[in-house]
Amino acid sequence: MRSKDYGDDVLAGDWRRPRKGQIPQVPAERDLVVEDPDSGFCGAVVACDKQGVTLEDRFGRRRLFPLAPAGFLLDGRPVTLVRPTPGPAAPARSASGSIAVRGLRAQVARESRIYVEGRHDAELVEKVWGHDLRVEGVVVEYLEGVDDLPAVVAEFGPEPGRRLGVLVDHLVPGSKESRIAAAITSPHVLVTGHPFVDVWQGVKPAAVRIPGWPDVPPGVPWKEGVLTALGWRMETGEAWRRILGAVNSYTDLEPALLGRVEELIDFVTAPEPSG
Repeated sequence: MRSKDYGDDVLAGDWRRPRKGQIPQVPAERDLVVEDPDSGFCGAVVACDKQGVTLEDRFGRRRLFPLAPAGFLLDGRPVTLVRPTPGPAAPARSASGSIAVRGLRAQVARESRIYVEGRHDAELVEKVWGHDLRVEGVVVEYLEGVDDLPAVVAEFGPEPGRRLGVLVDHLVPGSKESRIAAAITSPHVLVTGHPFVDVWQGVKPAAVRIPGWPDVPPGVPWKEGVLTALGWRMETGEAWRRILGAVNSYTDLEPALLGRVEELIDFVTAPEPSG
């Protein structure tokens, strides 16, 4: 008498691929580790579509396999991989990492403003934080330097509900910029900055595909010195377009710049204390 739990011969056919009804279906979620029993290739799922499932082994090699019934081993047991059921879409993120607002219509501009030193600073802030600034109704303007910052602040007329945030390059102890910033005492103005000579350095070298930002000898214009050291045969405008084009999100920027811009946005959008 044969048991009803077994077939005629347990060695007949492919023992690794039991009958279809006994094979569990497993969604081919990313990073699921399975093995192809025919080739012995073992790897993690990195993609799955109607063409099949792509596995990547620990050496970084990738192979595409069809989604055949009982086609894989999971923890040594046969499984049928199936395409994952689409779940709720993850919230879209802006370049700054914040949750993107769909169907955004720019808010009426606040009276509060953010000033940056130059056009390159303004373009970089717009590329990474432009979405956030439009959500908040904050306008960014550039100054062409900070030598006249006290007069600029006085002309702006900061007061409750009309705040001013200023981003300064090379704000380090003992610098000219630090002395100028110290002269601003209004509680409705926040002057902060990063340690870099120029905002170019706020972009991570890896994003621009260079080993690092070169040191420029004293007396040499910084941007021109950088172009010479890097061997870039181009004007500074073209070089900036190359640098800016390498920036896709906040992850391409140095933390010392990221934190200061976020601080300024928080300052100019914070509600005024009651009373």
